[in-house]
Amino acid sequence: MLISEDHLSGQEYQKVSELVEKGNRAGSSKLLPNLVMEKGSQARRVMWESFVKMHHSLRKLGTILREIEELGSDPINYMKVGQELSEIPSHLKDLQQKHKETLWVQTETLRVNTILIKEKVKIFQLVDGYAELTVISNVRDRRLVEHELLARGRDHEEWREKHLRKELEKIRTDQLFQSSFSLMGSFLQKMRRLFHQSHSESKCGNSAAVSGVPGIGKTTMVQKIVYDWATGKIYPHFQFVFSFKFRDLNAINCRINLRNLILFFYPYFGNILGELWKNPEGLLFIFDGLDEFKDTIDFADNRRNTEPQSMCTDPECWCEVSVIVYSLIQHKLLPGCSLLVTSRPTALHLLEKAEISVWAEILGFVGDERKEYFNKFFKDQAVAAAVFKHVEENEILYTMCYNPSYCWILALSLGPFFTQRDRKQQQVPKTITQLYSYYIYNILKNHGREIENPRDVLLKLGEMAYTGVSEKKIVFRNADLIEYNLQPSQFLSGFLMELLERDDSAQSVVYTFPHLTIQEFVAALTQFLTPDPREIGKLLSEAHREKDGRFEIFLRFVAGLSSPQSARPLEEFLGPFLHQTTCRVIDWVKEKVEGQIGNTETETGKRKLLNTFHYLFESQNKALAQNTVGSMEKLSFSELRLTPIDCAVLSHVIGLCDTIKHLSLRQCYIQCEGLQQLGPILHKCQELSLGNNKVGDSGVKLLSAALRNPKCKIQKLDLWGNALTDSCAEDLASALSTNRSLIDLNLDNDKLGDSGVKRLSVALRNPDCKIQKLHLKYNDLTDSCAEDLVSALSTNRSLIDLNLGYNNLGDSGVKQLSVALRNPDCKIQKLDLYNNALTDSCAEDLVSALCTKQSLRVLYLGLNSFTDQSVPALCHLILTCRSLEEIKLRSNLFSSNGKKQLELLQGSRSGLRVLV
Repeated sequence: MLISEDHLSGQEYQKVSELVEKGNRAGSSKLLPNLVMEKGSQARRVMWESFVKMHHSLRKLGTILREIEELGSDPINYMKVGQELSEIPSHLKDLQQKHKETLWVQTETLRVNTILIKEKVKIFQLVDGYAELTVISNVRDRRLVEHELLARGRDHEEWREKHLRKELEKIRTDQLFQSSFSLMGSFLQKMRRLFHQSHSESKCGNSAAVSGVPGIGKTTMVQKIVYDWATGKIYPHFQFVFSFKFRDLNAINCRINLRNLILFFYPYFGNILGELWKNPEGLLFIFDGLDEFKDTIDFADNRRNTEPQSMCTDPECWCEVSVIVYSLIQHKLLPGCSLLVTSRPTALHLLEKAEISVWAEILGFVGDERKEYFNKFFKDQAVAAAVFKHVEENEILYTMCYNPSYCWILALSLGPFFTQRDRKQQQVPKTITQLYSYYIYNILKNHGREIENPRDVLLKLGEMAYTGVSEKKIVFRNADLIEYNLQPSQFLSGFLMELLERDDSAQSVVYTFPHLTIQEFVAALTQFLTPDPREIGKLLSEAHREKDGRFEIFLRFVAGLSSPQSARPLEEFLGPFLHQTTCRVIDWVKEKVEGQIGNTETETGKRKLLNTFHYLFESQNKALAQNTVGSMEKLSFSELRLTPIDCAVLSHVIGLCDTIKHLSLRQCYIQCEGLQQLGPILHKCQELSLGNNKVGDSGVKLLSAALRNPKCKIQKLDLWGNALTDSCAEDLASALSTNRSLIDLNLDNDKLGDSGVKRLSVALRNPDCKIQKLHLKYNDLTDSCAEDLVSALSTNRSLIDLNLGYNNLGDSGVKQLSVALRNPDCKIQKLDLYNNALTDSCAEDLVSALCTKQSLRVLYLGLNSFTDQSVPALCHLILTCRSLEEIKLRSNLFSSNGKKQLELLQGSRSGLRVLV
């Protein structure tokens, strides 16, 4: 409209379009209104008219227009006010500049721990070392009871797929407080105050909550947001940004007001803060790490709204820190300001009743973002490429690389294998336990001379770590160190810097492991260092009984450390692990596997069995695995979501079995990526159920390789509901032509279509094809494929069960099919033609053909359009075909008299079922 009415020139339109095409929506959103404002009132009115016409298709734009309408304001004035919003009074400009420079210095570098003596900390420029993370604009689960790293690992691939399909909205950090039309989104709160609402009545302001598992990069993301604001890259409408860590706020043990809280961390604001309170819309408060806050903030407590002592409405009011945080988030204090809170998923439920307008979750690294991390970590790009190649080829390691801190552990542990000539490539860690074992090994190797008895210190440290795991505690204080007889020494702050790091806070000294999994590994390691192993069995059993997943990784590490491959590097510095402990751990794993194998009726039972398989995998104990699962005949994980990691573990365990009679992975969401991990063992299964896994055409290519394996034992293969198309039919046909074991193939609920069945028919015509049962229900088949089916049925000697239900063969298709059914070599025993648009026109042909089949036992013709006209022919078939045991004719167009004639035939011979 702006162009058609000559308010915008072609050149101006081109400038806006170029910004949009480059993905710079913020720039285009700013340029467009600026251009319009310069054109006069008529141009502004045309722009608003165009917005009104567009708002039905743009949800956010509709919301903005409704809010403006509620204000009762002139949109032209609205635009003018918006331009003035971010302007700061001249007397505050110097203070703002000083604040930005301070934050710039605080955030411009990124500190990364290493395991080297000379360079304990690597310092990067933030802009060089920061790897972009994928953030999605919703949160899947507000409550999380499983181990956080594992639970998010399970969901990560599904999220990744949804993101690729554009089902999830990916957002950048500069969009957390930005509407789709940025200028408007930034000053809606200002307008509410200017029109009809007083400052005290306003409850406006945006609050965003960003969730993420430990080590995913929440704090680094906050650092990047503050840095980008300080350097003028994002959020120009915020005049001041104040960032706090809940961990630092824990040090404040007295009542305080917002003024003094800010001055505590930013003392140069002096007496100017009163000026800032006048324009709360220009303030952004960031609170990082809600899960680390010592006080619980109950947003569901309604008393806070009625009891003055539970709420703070004045920045000069003295109260507990928790009350200040609550009041800011709920917009009771400085209404109109914006808030950003970060938290681990386990604490996110605290915010369920909070006034949060934007929920987001950090997914971590997606796709090439993982590779980018390693490229930035290693200066030598050849080493970066070698390390990433190893990680990429090991699904166990690769899948967990969505987590930046896990990538850090990988880089530190694997780097030496590709930079030191004395390391052999075959020794590169393959399990998670081996990886962490080498992580500790590298620390011990670099710092081994700094302490006389590392075994004793690690034993004490591990005891503290175990207590932390059992109590879900990740932050430790000096009192904890004293309790476990640990001294804040060079050993703890230097040698184990990466294992036990000191908090940057000057207010209190706290210690934390760099990652929860490192804490769990050290807790597991101490079990092998303790001089008294008598209680190990009891400890493991109690940990295994916990239902919230807190010990899940710990137990895997304990099982893994029973392996010589994991223990050997550590024993070089810590001395031999206690043999009795190793034996008792192996016995415990054996007991758990044997006790769980037959208990997979429930989801909990399946999950427990899967966990015990992880124990077997981490132990890398071939003899133990063969003794426990070697003779296992049936294995079912149906309807349990399996990650590629789970599939890799299953592949390892099944690989140690002689033969699996029945492997059921129906509806496990394994997709092609999971199937790839299972590829090496698929040929060992006699019955393989992979229904509803969305393995797709590429997955069938993997399966076809298993079917072509000369040692293939697959007799029954279920692939229903896997989104298969005609693209995979050629691979499948090729495999069926050479396979000698497969007799039952289920392709129901796929999309093979006529062209796919034509290709399959080539294999069915092969005299060596052994297929006896073929299910093609719901495959979009028409009469176009009937000729190929006829050709296959006329020559095939093995097919006895054919399911063509819920297709659209029609009368012409069935008439062609009848030609093949008359062939004396056709041995069909069961034929399903349910819901195929059949009418009386094909009844005579079908009956004539089937009357010659004394092999026919079951016939399904329900949900078609047969009428009483077909009743005589059907009666003739029932009486003539003496082998017929069951015929289904339900949901046709028979009259009550026609139904009665057919039903009376049920008594004509023993065992016959006629269902009308």
